[in-house]
This record gives sequence, structure tokens and C-alpha cells, in this order.
Amino acid sequence: MAGKMKASKSMSEGRSDFVLILITGLVLLIVAYPLYYVLIASFSNPYDVYAGKTFLLPSEFSLKAYSAVFADENIFRGYMNSIKYTVIGTIFSVVMLYITAYPLAQKDLPGRKALSIFFIITMYFGGGLVPTYLIVKNTGLLNNMWALFLPGGVGVGNMIIVRNYFQNSIPHELIEASEIDGCSKLRTFLSIVIPLSMPIMAVMVVFCMVAYWNDWFTSLIYLTDEKMHPLPLVLRNILIRSSASASQASTISGGYAELNKLTEMLKFSSIVVAAAPMLIIYPFIQKYFEKGFMAGAVKG
Repeated sequence: MAGKMKASKSMSEGRSDFVLILITGLVLLIVAYPLYYVLIASFSNPYDVYAGKTFLLPSEFSLKAYSAVFADENIFRGYMNSIKYTVIGTIFSVVMLYITAYPLAQKDLPGRKALSIFFIITMYFGGGLVPTYLIVKNTGLLNNMWALFLPGGVGVGNMIIVRNYFQNSIPHELIEASEIDGCSKLRTFLSIVIPLSMPIMAVMVVFCMVAYWNDWFTSLIYLTDEKMHPLPLVLRNILIRSSASASQASTISGGYAELNKLTEMLKFSSIVVAAAPMLIIYPFIQKYFEKGFMAGAVKG
């Protein structure tokens, strides 16, 4: 009897595992296929794409779109600018998150509640684009890369996640023990808190990297010098110029058709070029991302 019960239980668990695997596979397919579709569409004839002829493999494989994208001399400069802005901005934002979240995680901090409310208010109320632009202009930050970092240096939502991690995942007794042993607050922060918070740091690094890498609107507003434009803004400008050229081209000898075809291909290739670096980096830090995000979640 016991053997039959174990066998029945094992079969039931096997069915449950199969169902979970099936559901996970379907969800993965739903999420991953659009990315794959954009990739194969960037190598395909755009007319076949819109006609629904491209499903699993590229149609009329071509590298014209990528040749057109990388033929622009601004692409390499945009890549370098994006890398610079992403690295500097990520370091700056993570440092700002840590030096704001850690003090707010200390229950003995004077005015802790008032400071928390002050930060939370900024999540719901802001001056808007025009006042922010005037502040940036009057502080001399136009055409300065720091205009991309300083106005939004502290993401309050991310700061709350980091604060919760400090409160729930780092024992306060450990902090007290280090101070009793003679460590200053700074030494405790550098030698104990930061090493123990690497998982949540990985989460914040990913969040900030993706945000800075994909940000083009801030650069559009504050950086008028084209040599300072990041990659997403460079790709946007290429696409706009291509669309304008296609709309102005003569229809004689198929000029309009060819330019319109290239413009449609540029849409897909631009997405691939802009997204590729983040897609390559993410798998290497995925395990830290998952662990840190769950540890930093709000506990009821």
C-alpha cells in the first residue's frame, strides 16, 4: 500500500513538473519570439515582412540595413558616448543610491521619517520639463554630460528597494558588533555592508545600465552638440533622415520604393544594434539580479 502511494505521488509530481515545464516553455516562446522576429526581420525584405512571409527564417537575406547603419560615421562615436554615459551614470547612480538608502535604513537616524517622506513626495510630484530645463540651463549644464545624471541621480523607487535590503538582509547585530570592535561607521559601511549587499548592487547596476543605455530623450533636450549624442539618439536621427529622404525621393526608376524599403529595414536593424549590448551582458549577471531583487522586495 505504501509503495502504491509513493508511486502515485511520484506520478502526480511528474505530471505537475510536466505542466510547469510546458507553461514555462509557452511563456518563454511568447516573450522570446518577438525579439527573434525583430532579428530575422532586420535581415529580410521588409515587404515580405509586412506580407507575413517571414516567420522562422529571414526572407531574401540581406545586410543592406546594417551596412547603411554602420556607414554613418556617427555610429561609432555614438557607441563610445553611450558606453561612457552608461558607465559613469551607473557608477554615479549606484553610489547615490547607497549613500541615501543606507542612512535611511538606520532606525536611530534623526528625522528618518521626515526624510523618507521628502524622498517619496518626489515620486508623485515634479516641476515638469520646462522648470527642469531652466534649472539645468542656469546651472551651466547644457551640452555637459552631467546634465544626464544630476537631475535624476537618485531613483527613489530603487532607493526604497535598496533600503529594504539593508533592513531585511543585513543583521543590525552585525553592524553593532563591528562598531563595538572599533570600526567607524565608514569602515563598517565599506568593509561589511557593501560586500554583503553585492546581490542588490547587481540589481541596481542592471537597472541603471539599461536606463542610461536606452535614454535618448534627455540627450535630445540637453545635448545640442551632435558629437555628444549617445547611440539611441544617433540611430533615431539616422532613421528620421532616412524617412525624410524616402518621402522626398523621386518615384522615377523606383527611387522611392528602394528608399522606402531601406527605411523599413533600418527600423529593425536599429533595434538590434541598440539592444545587443544589454542582451549580451545580462546573462552574466542574471543570478545576482534574481537573488538581489527578491531579497530587496518589500516584506509584509
